[in-house]
Amino acid sequence: MKEIAAKTIVFITGAFVHSNCWDSWRRYFAEKGYHTIVPPWPHKEQSAEKLRLGHPASSIAKVRLGELVEFYAKIVGELPEKPILIGHSMGGLITQLLLQRNLADAGIAIHSLQPQGVFTFKFSFYKAGWGPLGFFTSTKKTYLMSFGEWQYAFTNGMSYEEQRDAYYRCVIPESKLVVRDAITSVAKVDFSKPHAPLLFIAGSTDRFIPPSLNYTNYKRYSDISSITAYKEFDGRNHFVLGQPTWESDADYIASWLENL
Repeated sequence: MKEIAAKTIVFITGAFVHSNCWDSWRRYFAEKGYHTIVPPWPHKEQSAEKLRLGHPASSIAKVRLGELVEFYAKIVGELPEKPILIGHSMGGLITQLLLQRNLADAGIAIHSLQPQGVFTFKFSFYKAGWGPLGFFTSTKKTYLMSFGEWQYAFTNGMSYEEQRDAYYRCVIPESKLVVRDAITSVAKVDFSKPHAPLLFIAGSTDRFIPPSLNYTNYKRYSDISSITAYKEFDGRNHFVLGQPTWESDADYIASWLENL
């Protein structure tokens, strides 16, 4: 990719976690000459601790996926040139949705939440996602993942101390509506449409977004004139951004961008 030093990376955070999960990634890419932006979701500007203390938070509970897509589209549209988008989980889905609107020069979808119509039969996906969907509970109240749910859905395979520290550093209340929106037409991707280069990153031990779901997502893209790539890393769970192996993932992404 030409003029790497002039490029901007917009990091797009997923659901359930604070935007501070990108701290190491932001420093890494800044050291490589990129301008980096990590916009927190609306109503999530405070620290993770303060946001947890504010649970249930009616302002966060009202957030919808369509609102988030427009929030990031506005940020991207005000930049002097099209950026690179790097999104995790729901942030990966938002990356896909923005790419189909031709708003970025490239996109990286890390353990991306599935667009409408992409399915998996993995039991772990449904077990991890049932609580966040919040069926039979009020959508006027936020959902806050318990530590046990965090251990199962995000940080499986990590030590207890690593799981605990990551929980208190990153976990925040979430809108049940924004999670449910991922199965609606708001999350629809036109897989036949030409798009900027798009790289899917998957993890072999991710229970929330299993690699088979990422691979199905990747394989749905059908425009032969567009670059679509897939890479699965061994031993990566859904908290891939904060695992000790995060830098090797970032190395791979940086190399992929440099070779476009």
